[in-house]
Amino acid sequence: MITNTVRGILTAALTTLPLFAITPAVHAADLLAPTPASFSPVAAAPAPVAAPALLTLSDAVGQLPVATEQREGYRRELYKHWNKGLNATDGCDTRREVILSEAVESPQVATGCKLTGGSWTSAYDGDTVTDAGGLDVDHMVPLAEVHDSGGFAWDATRREAYANDQDSPLTLIAVTAKSNRSKSDKDPAQWLPPSADYRCQYAAEWTATKLRWTLAADAAEFQALQDLAAECPTTMVAYEPAS
Repeated sequence: MITNTVRGILTAALTTLPLFAITPAVHAADLLAPTPASFSPVAAAPAPVAAPALLTLSDAVGQLPVATEQREGYRRELYKHWNKGLNATDGCDTRREVILSEAVESPQVATGCKLTGGSWTSAYDGDTVTDAGGLDVDHMVPLAEVHDSGGFAWDATRREAYANDQDSPLTLIAVTAKSNRSKSDKDPAQWLPPSADYRCQYAAEWTATKLRWTLAADAAEFQALQDLAAECPTTMVAYEPAS
C-alpha cells in the first residue's frame, strides 16, 4: 500500500539523496578461494539495488515525448478496476486499500471492508474528510488521458496493471469527490488543483506517472508542465519504470 508520507518524500526536493546504492563487486575467484584460518567466514554482500530515477522537474518534463493524442477506441471498461488489490484475502479492493493507506487517522474496518470513522486530507483542495464515502480514488493520469497518450496500444493486462497500480505511491490518490469530478480527464493544461500549495507536487507526480508508464504529452500539456517546472525549480521527480 501507499502512504501520504511516501507520496511526499518521493516528490520533495531530495537534492541530498544518492541516485544509486553502490556495492563493491564480488568475484567468483574470491568466493572459491580457501578462507584463511585467521578470518571468519563473511556472507557475500547482497546485489546492489538501484534507487528510483531522480530528476529535477524541468529535466523530467524534458524527457516526455510530445505526440498528438489519440482518443479513438477509448472505453473506461477497457481499464479493469478495481481488482482485489495487493492482498487478495483482506476483502478490500484496490480502491479501499488506497483509502486505508492514505488515512491520517485510520478508520474501523468491518466485514466486507466497510469503513467507518477515520480522517483524510485531500491534497487537491486541502479539505479534511471524515467519511470514506466522500472520497474518490483518482488516477493521477486519468484513464482517458492514459489511453490518449499511448494506452491505446496496450493489451488488457497492462491496462489493468495501470488501473490498479499500487507499486508506485503516485499513480493513485484519495481525494474529495468534488475535486476529482472537477478534474475529470483533464491534463495540466486544462486543470490544476485548487490548492496552490500542491501544484508543484502535482506537476511532479503527473510527470513521474507518465514517465513510469512511458506515456507521451501533447503540445499544450508539455508547455503547461514546462511553465510549472519554471515556477517550481527545487521540485524533484522520482519514478521507477513499470514492469
